[in-house]
Amino acid sequence: MSKMLIRLAILATTALLLAGCQTAAEVRANDENKCRSYGFRAGTDAFAECLQRIDLDRRADFRATRVNDPFWGGPTYIYVRDRRR
Repeated sequence: MSKMLIRLAILATTALLLAGCQTAAEVRANDENKCRSYGFRAGTDAFAECLQRIDLDRRADFRATRVNDPFWGGPTYIYVRDRRR
C-alpha cells in the first residue's frame, strides 16, 4: 500500500469515530427536544422531571452495560470476614 492510501484510511477512520460523538450541549438539546415532543413546556416542573428521567435512564443503561463488560471488571463483590475471636 502506498503511504497516501494509508493516510487516507487513517483519516477516514478518525472521521468516522468523531462523527459518532456528541457534545454535552448537543445531548442536552436532544433531551430538551424530546421532552418538548412529549408536550412539556420549558421552565415547568414537568419539563425538568422529564429531563431528569431521561438522564436517569441513560445512567441506568450505562450501569447495566458496564456490569457485563469485561473492561470494567464485571460485578462488584463484597467479602465480609467473620469477626469471631
